Amino acid sequence: MSEERYRTALLDWLACAAGGRDEPAARAARRVGDRVAAAGTAGHVLDFDDTYLPGIAHLSAPTAPAALAVAAELGLDASAALGAYTAGFEAMGALARAGHPVLYDRNWHPTALCGGVGAAVAAAALLGAPRDDSVALALLRASGLRAAFGSHGKSLQVGLAASSGVEAARLAAAGARVPLEPVARGYEAATGGTYAEPDPERPAVEQNWIKAWPCCLQTHGAIEAAAGIRDGAPERLTVRVHPVSLQAAAHGPEPLDGLQAKFSIPYLTAFTLMHGPPRVESFKSVLPEVVERARLIEVEPDAELLESEFVLTNDGGELARVKAALGSPQQPMDADALRLKAERLGGADLAAALDDLDRPAADLLDLAGL
Repeated sequence: MSEERYRTALLDWLACAAGGRDEPAARAARRVGDRVAAAGTAGHVLDFDDTYLPGIAHLSAPTAPAALAVAAELGLDASAALGAYTAGFEAMGALARAGHPVLYDRNWHPTALCGGVGAAVAAAALLGAPRDDSVALALLRASGLRAAFGSHGKSLQVGLAASSGVEAARLAAAGARVPLEPVARGYEAATGGTYAEPDPERPAVEQNWIKAWPCCLQTHGAIEAAAGIRDGAPERLTVRVHPVSLQAAAHGPEPLDGLQAKFSIPYLTAFTLMHGPPRVESFKSVLPEVVERARLIEVEPDAELLESEFVLTNDGGELARVKAALGSPQQPMDADALRLKAERLGGADLAAALDDLDRPAADLLDLAGL
C-alpha cells in the first residue's frame, strides 16, 4: 500500500509542477538556469502539492525535483527516480516530524528548512554518494522562513532547497567529507529542531495529504466546513482553529493578491460560501465582494482542537465541524478525483505518466514542461 502512495504523491507533484510552471516565480527560477530549483519552484508555487501534517511540510516539493532531475541526467528510468524519491521523502519527513511544532513556533518554513536533506538523500541514492556526508552538507545550508508565505519567496526557497540538496550530494560524490553528528547537533542548536532518521514503523507517506484545493492546508477545514453550510449561512461567522492554523494562514480578510489569499482563513471561508471551494483560477485576483463578506468572519484560536480541525459558529452555536478535510489520510480522494486533478493540471498524458515505471525519467520532466 505504501508503494502506491509514493507513486500517487509523485504523480501529484508532477501535475502541480506542470500547472505551476508558468507562474511568475517559476518563470523567474527558470530564467536563472538551475533546472532543479526551477522545477522545485514550479511544483510548489500553486500550493496544491501534497503535505505532511505531522511536520507541516511538503515532502515532495524538494525531493521529487531532485530525484527526477538527477535520474534524467543519468539516463535512468522512472522506477529508479521513484525509489530515490521515496528515500528522500522519508528522510525529510523524519526531520520535519521531529522538529514539529518548534520549527513553526520559531518562524521557520519546515519545507524549505528540511527540504535540502530530503533532496540530498534522493540525489545521493542515485549518484552513489555517501548518505551521511550528503545530509551533513545539506544541513549546513538549511534555511527558509514563514515570513515568505504569501509571496514568491515561499516557492522559491523550496526550489533553492532542492537545488542545495542536489549540490550537497554532488559534493559528497566528489569526495567531500563532513561528519554528520556534530553538524546535526549544530542544526538543533541553531534552529531549535531535532535531528532524526526515518522510522520504518512510522512511514511519513501514511500520514500524507493529497490536497483537494490549491491553498494553504491550514485553510482546508474551513473550506470544507463552509461548503457544507452554503445554503442559508449567516453573514457573521466565527471560525475556531488550532493555533498552528493561524501561524500558517496568517493573512487577514483583506489579502492584497491571490498569493496572500491562499493564506487567509476569512477570505477562503467567505469565498467558499459565495462561490464554492476554490480552484487554481480562483487566485488570479482578489474579489472585492468576497473581501466585504470576509470582514464579517472572525477567526479564533482554540488549542483544544486537532491541528486539522475547524469549527464554524454563529452566536456561540456550532454550525459545522471538520476534523480532517478531503485529501487527508482520514478522508482521501478516490482514484477518479486524483486522476481528474492531474488531468486538469497537466493533461491526460501526464495523468498516466507513472503507469509505466520503465519509461525514462527524462520523459516525466518533459511531460510536465520542466
